[in-house]
Parts: sequence; structure tokens; C-alpha cells
Amino acid sequence: MEAGRGLVDTAGMYRERASRVPGAMLWWRTPPAPHTVQRVLPDGCTDVIWADGELLVAGPDTTAHLAHDRVDRYVGLRFAPGTGPAVFGVPAGELRDQRIDLAELWPAGEVRRLIDLMNDRRETAAGQAALGAALEEAALRRLRRSDGPDPMAAWIVARVRAGAPVAEIAAGVGLSERQLHRRCLNAFGYGPRMLGRILRMNRALDLARTGAAFADVAAVSGYADQAHLSREVRSLAGAPLGVLLRTA
Repeated sequence: MEAGRGLVDTAGMYRERASRVPGAMLWWRTPPAPHTVQRVLPDGCTDVIWADGELLVAGPDTTAHLAHDRVDRYVGLRFAPGTGPAVFGVPAGELRDQRIDLAELWPAGEVRRLIDLMNDRRETAAGQAALGAALEEAALRRLRRSDGPDPMAAWIVARVRAGAPVAEIAAGVGLSERQLHRRCLNAFGYGPRMLGRILRMNRALDLARTGAAFADVAAVSGYADQAHLSREVRSLAGAPLGVLLRTA
């Protein structure tokens, strides 16, 4: 299970802060009770998650993921869209809608040492802060050894957020639309249109949480009308907008 990635959480304790890893967020979560189910909304991000002694990877989602809490404590590092491939060493498309052991991506010995370090740190007075720092240190080492994120990723995300047409984005990076689609699959796990739908939904949810009327949310977020907003939220989040707001 993972938290923080558009988490719809009715109870429990959750907090996050900006990470030392560029563009990433470090988060901690204690579930309200064992065997609860949380709805995790797609947001274009990937996470590495420590779950009471296990290290897991959550790939970029295309729809809401219903996560079943199995442990008492989670610590995670959520990477901005486009950063995950440089950390995990595989294209984001290979992780889409997946939850896998980190040892499937990194050398088993490296993962074992990280788990041992985190198991030792959880017993210290620093507690959860020390666990988060261990994840950050591991991610920064991997980034230093990599070629880094796709240099076009941040620009593409910014243009997608702004609602730019795919043809315009492709022209801006000197690619055909098909080449742009492949590049986005590698960086984000899906093409620019799907990325745009997900980012637009999250923008709409953020605005709706301020108490704005749904019709205004639809207009400001770039939907044709309120009905379009409702269809997209149901499709991507698996629940009506009103339900998501009541349970957030």
C-alpha cells in the first residue's frame, strides 16, 4: 500500500515535507487500523515505500488504486513525474499500475543493506525522520549514478499542465507526436493525453477542496462543463467528486 499520492484517507495520521531529492516529497503514514482500505488517486508520480521492513515500488497509476493496509507504519518518497526512471533504472511504462519489490529493480544486496539500515534506524530516538533520511540518501546515490531524469520531462509536464495541445508540445521539443508519445511513456508511464487528464483531475480536486462550486471547478480546470468533470473524476478516481471530498 502507499499513501500521499492523492490519498483519500478518512482517518489515521499522515504528514509530508519537501525532500532533499529534487522535486520529491517525503511522507509518513500510520493507518487508522489494520486491514483498512484506502483509495489512492493517480497523480503521475512514482514512490519507493518502506512498509515495516519491506521496500516496495509504486508505479504511476492510470486509475485509482484500492490499497489494503497490512502494516502499522509507512514511510515513502514520492518522485515528481519523470524522475522515477532515473531512480529505479527502468522506463516508467514498465511500472505503470504496478506494486513490486524494490529488489526486482535494484541489486538484491543493495536493497538488503538498505532494509537493514532502516530496521536499525527505526529503533533510534530519531525514529521516522531517520527512516525518511535513509530513503533520501539511497535515492540521491542512484540519481548520481544515473544520467538523470529526461531533460525534457519538466518542460513537458509544465506544458501539459497549461493545457497545451499535443501537437504544440511535440513541436516545442522537436519531435513528432508519435515520438513524443514514446518519450512520455518512458518518462511518465503514459502518453501526454493521459498525463494531462490525470494532472487536470488533481488540479480540479485541489480547487474543489477549497469549497468552490463544481461548475466553477470545471470551468477553471479546463473541462467542457460540470458533466465532463464528473465523468472524468469517476473514470480516473472510481468515485464521484462529492464522495472524494467527503472522505478526504
